[in-house]
Amino acid sequence: MKKVAWSDLSPKQRGILLALASLQLSLLATALVDLFFRPPEQVNGPRWAWALASFVSFVGPLAYLRFGRKRAE
Repeated sequence: MKKVAWSDLSPKQRGILLALASLQLSLLATALVDLFFRPPEQVNGPRWAWALASFVSFVGPLAYLRFGRKRAE
């Protein structure tokens, strides 16, 4: 597979790539901040595992936000 340089991308492709990167970083930051400030008894499972999982693409932060937090009663 041929490597594509940043300069080879069209302006639209660059914009899409930057938007996806921004979304990824926003999800990561949201998950990590929530994990840091949430009391341990409100987290499903070990906090360190969720912190590591948060660095896995889009899946990790979304999984933490959906399954890692206990619901308010």
